[in-house]
Amino acid sequence: MEHLLDLQKRLIPDVLDIMSSRYRILQSLHFLQPIGRRSLSSQLGMTERVLRGEVTFLNQQGLIQMASSGMYLTEEGEAIVKALGAVMKNISGLKNMEKQLEEVLGVSKVVIVSGDSDQYATVKNEIGLACVREIERALGGVNIIAVTGGTTLAAVAEMMHPLRKAHQDLLFVSARGGLGERVENQANTICAKMAEKAEGRYHLLHVPDQLSDESYHSLMEEPSIHRVLQYVRRATIIVHGIGDAKTMAIRRHSGDELLQKVDTEHAVAEAFGYFFDQSGRVIHKVQTIGLQWEDLFGVRTVIAVAGGKSKAEAIQAYFKKGPSSVLVTDEGAAQEILKNFQTI
Repeated sequence: MEHLLDLQKRLIPDVLDIMSSRYRILQSLHFLQPIGRRSLSSQLGMTERVLRGEVTFLNQQGLIQMASSGMYLTEEGEAIVKALGAVMKNISGLKNMEKQLEEVLGVSKVVIVSGDSDQYATVKNEIGLACVREIERALGGVNIIAVTGGTTLAAVAEMMHPLRKAHQDLLFVSARGGLGERVENQANTICAKMAEKAEGRYHLLHVPDQLSDESYHSLMEEPSIHRVLQYVRRATIIVHGIGDAKTMAIRRHSGDELLQKVDTEHAVAEAFGYFFDQSGRVIHKVQTIGLQWEDLFGVRTVIAVAGGKSKAEAIQAYFKKGPSSVLVTDEGAAQEILKNFQTI
């Protein structure tokens, strides 16, 4: 198959461009169906005229069905999307890019999905689905899955599907408290949604994300909180995001002192309350109950999920001293990271 693709690239390169474009349309329909043509053209950054021709062709091939509610994939269309995933990775060079990124970041495994989630919302769903697959691969006999919050983790929850097997018990736990942000992006909401879709159980952490010393010590004595923290520390799989430091400081409603510190000490990354500078040094830690830096080191699977060109610097900084992890990201972030390494 790969040899045939190499021949096609040399003899009829336009065929591969058309194939990539049509696969992208089918993939977007997979996530957004049912959807109208105008909305889909906006999502894809494609003119309605061009999209109309492609949709007509795909409909004639029996891959797309038209309805008053919008377009959706037929069974054959769904099968094509599933079957072409690995092939399109080879065509686009993502497999090679994954190997390069593993080397420059020093992580155990990198999974890259095509596109840039800063530009196209559907790419974040593809990141979510890729993360679910990595969770599935990491499952064993006993499974405690600790999850944080954020928009990317919300996409993981959205793409979650039943994971339970006869010999497996799935327990999802919130690794963080609430950020004071939109409820759908909080760890508790994401944890519960993942557990429900995966057909597992869950325990939530009902605490604010930032605490005073007095509140921190008081809450740590609460039996219910202590029980959840025990599960977090025993987690066999940890799934977390990586954020831009300034953005996360603002989302946390941080005071002027921290915002100034982020600027003066050039913090670029944030993960579970820790702020990192470009060298991976922790420049600030939020007083919080939940997942701690030291919890990520040891015999367990850690999956970091972050995408978009804007996250490239944060991903780089985090992995300067980060734990051995699986990184699930997108083409936009990967290309920017590799470009940054080439200029060093």
